[in-house]
Amino acid sequence: MPEAQLPLVIAGPILRHCDSDNFTLWYVSSKPMNELSLTLALKPPANTIAELFNAPLLATQFHVIRLGEHAWQYIIHINQTQLLPANSKVSYQLNDSQHGAIFAEIEQLNYPENDTPELVIKPDIDTMLHGSCRNAHHHSGDALVAADTRLQQNLSVEARPALMMLSGDQVYVDDVAGPMIYAIGEVIKLLGLPHEKFDDAALPGSESISYHPAALYQRHKNLLPRTQYPAKTPLTHWYKNHPIFTSSIAENHLVSLGEIIAFYLLSWSPELWDKIDIPKEVAGLSAANTKRWEREWVHLLEFKSGLGQVRRLMAHLPTYMIFDDHDITDDWNLTAKWEEAAYGHTFSKRIIGNALIGYAMFQGIGNAPAKFMPEIHPLLDDFFALNDDTKHDMLIDTLLKFEHWHYTLNTSPKLVVLDTRTRRWRSESNLAKPSGLMDWEALMELQQELVGQSKVIIVSAAPMFGVKLIETMQKTATLLGGSLLIDAENWMAHPGTANTLLSIFQHRKTPEQFVILSGDVHYSFSYDIHIRFRKGGPQIYQITSSGIKNQFPEKLLPILDKLNGWLYGHFSPLNFFTKRKRMNIRGRRPNGDRSRRLVNKSGIGLVSFGPNGAPTQISVLHADMTETHFNKPSRQHRDSRIQDQDKSG
Repeated sequence: MPEAQLPLVIAGPILRHCDSDNFTLWYVSSKPMNELSLTLALKPPANTIAELFNAPLLATQFHVIRLGEHAWQYIIHINQTQLLPANSKVSYQLNDSQHGAIFAEIEQLNYPENDTPELVIKPDIDTMLHGSCRNAHHHSGDALVAADTRLQQNLSVEARPALMMLSGDQVYVDDVAGPMIYAIGEVIKLLGLPHEKFDDAALPGSESISYHPAALYQRHKNLLPRTQYPAKTPLTHWYKNHPIFTSSIAENHLVSLGEIIAFYLLSWSPELWDKIDIPKEVAGLSAANTKRWEREWVHLLEFKSGLGQVRRLMAHLPTYMIFDDHDITDDWNLTAKWEEAAYGHTFSKRIIGNALIGYAMFQGIGNAPAKFMPEIHPLLDDFFALNDDTKHDMLIDTLLKFEHWHYTLNTSPKLVVLDTRTRRWRSESNLAKPSGLMDWEALMELQQELVGQSKVIIVSAAPMFGVKLIETMQKTATLLGGSLLIDAENWMAHPGTANTLLSIFQHRKTPEQFVILSGDVHYSFSYDIHIRFRKGGPQIYQITSSGIKNQFPEKLLPILDKLNGWLYGHFSPLNFFTKRKRMNIRGRRPNGDRSRRLVNKSGIGLVSFGPNGAPTQISVLHADMTETHFNKPSRQHRDSRIQDQDKSG
């Protein structure tokens, strides 16, 4: 397709790190901007104070990468003391001499009666959105669409969330629908995205990948690499030459960087979908995969229909992100043995590295742009300028060693976002046992972030306090040598990590109010936690909202919920045999339901905070605009809780 037929903006704009001193904006265009005249205007409401910022951007205030022949990624980052006022609407507009107002032609970008997108800076977090796990082809609705609808209903400064936190699995690199990977192949051609050579792979390079429907659902057999060592268990050698990429639905696992880039663009904006035609009926598939294709085709059409609203939400609300496993691959760094196999194979290392490059460009840099400036930006520039294998490997090696994916926000409460994927506490007794989610050094850095704070919000992709029955099942699977089969990773799975984490909560100098926001598990719940046998704080709240567009198997979760209540209820003696025996954990009832603690319905979390940092409202906004509220028990319930068995983690 000629470049002229593509819209100017093909993804974004998305607001990223924004506070009183920073404005960060991400977008991708089909044409380069006139960088000498690229001008940003930040304006307060009409008839108030003078313009906040209106000037041509300096070379240090934006970063551009040419992703392909017809794709340029721009990250605008302005760092200036007292750049943006607090608790006031600020509109933004980007212009250049060649294209004029760059976002002016984007349909459905602005809310009614507004000519440009706008944002509000809230240093004091009164309300925030949080969620994880957005699987494009899942049959559930997209809760980001509901969040946009809710925002449109009340655009006042008071009603607007301070920010949106996406806590993992923003994309599923290892679980891609057949129609989606067909669309990815079309976008690679449409935008002229780069190809690469493969070493130690079944194909010589990405140009040899077929996107014909008959070739789909086959990558786990024909393309993904395998190990050569036997998998040991206490019982026997179960299998050898087993997959490195262990996801049970890795039939279309992405492998090339071009695929990763196309996937992100298709996940966030509608423009490219309008330029490709995905057939509903295809030939060459088995009967089962034909039905699967048709089912996924319908779900992707529903996903596409909401992307205009998703883009509008992210253009108006500062959005922060952190990775979990599916942003890279299932079981990413779960065990030291997995790391040994994955990084010891040239092709699997390239697959992981390509996903990490994609995360850095589309998610990581926008969280904390200054962290990436001295080391990562030059390597990205060199690689995309030359598309050289040596530069490619150098970039991947640097990203795999990078230790600054975590970040904090200067808000009240202070928001601390954890990297639970790359700084693992590896098992010393058995390399096949699950690694701790953070090692001792990383946990000590966390403790230093907490000292002196009276209230804090911690973002951990996996719940720190999860459903105890499920954690017990994961431990059992680990003892049988199946840690990769059941994703046996949680904060309590590794003794060193578990004990150090619990010691942090019990430390006398840590905050009085801990709010932990998590996702990962594909269901939602809320726990109130305090330390047994101690008067006073800290008060800990584990709030889990998952997934934005995903759900746990519908028939299984109610069974696990009920069994967890029977076995690990508040008064169960089994709690005293767990690592968190010093913690008193009470599960909140969703909408007052006395028989449930777990909610299995796609949605995005909505939390409001009081002046002391404690949550005043914990709820989940579902894709159908209904809400689940996790309310504190009434006095009547508290008085009768001996008769009504509460469930805990």
